[in-house]
Amino acid sequence: MNAVPTSGMTALSIGKGIMLDSAEAMEATLRTIGATRYHSLHPFHRLLHGGKLNKGQVQAWALNRYYYQSTIPLKDAMVMTRFRDRMTRVEWRHRIEDHDGDLGSEGGIERWLKLTEGLGLDTAYVESTEGILPATRFAVEAYVHFCRDRTPLEAIASSLTELFAPNLHEERISGMLKHYDFVNPDIMSYFSRRLTQAPRDAGFALDYVKQHARTPAEREAVCNALIFKTNVLWVQLDALYHAYVDDHIPPGAFVPQAS
Repeated sequence: MNAVPTSGMTALSIGKGIMLDSAEAMEATLRTIGATRYHSLHPFHRLLHGGKLNKGQVQAWALNRYYYQSTIPLKDAMVMTRFRDRMTRVEWRHRIEDHDGDLGSEGGIERWLKLTEGLGLDTAYVESTEGILPATRFAVEAYVHFCRDRTPLEAIASSLTELFAPNLHEERISGMLKHYDFVNPDIMSYFSRRLTQAPRDAGFALDYVKQHARTPAEREAVCNALIFKTNVLWVQLDALYHAYVDDHIPPGAFVPQAS
């Protein structure tokens, strides 16, 4: 495993004096990061799950999120290239299959397209990513570059937002089905499937970083990787809120049709 660089490393911003002297202390810090920084806390999600958005705003969210979802297999392929260890690659490979699917089996990207189609968006337009927000593209590409350029340990650590995803998916399923008459269980199948996939993936990643982050500097790098990933997710919602709640849609981005 590559050594974690210490020069230029950003300090943990959840508080000074944090002692990362054990794997258990690191895990506790990771869970604190999730509890305080995960994008479930973003105001846009509260509007989405509480039925406060109109159909066009929900379409904009699904359209932009597609770019993130469709890039996840590229990110995971990038992570796999970082490892000479065959068993790590074998373990990580199923993540690509989860999203891309396989011959005769539906993957997460197809399920997301089922959502966008059910919301009334043209699939060719969604797949083109022509109408996504600039901030969406920049944030997602920054995530891929992070997994390419930082250490393999940090690349795996950045996926640890999956520790906190199941609760968000449950809230999303119940809230959207309750509040939107244009949503049904069939088009929400992406989220129901992730209720079992995300815990499996998160369990492997957490065990990996606890085993391989052996020094305080490496544990700090793990925590900072998770902070980086929460920022990637948060800024996408910032952009959606600015464009579609505050009504500052940038040139070239998706414009919902008047209902």
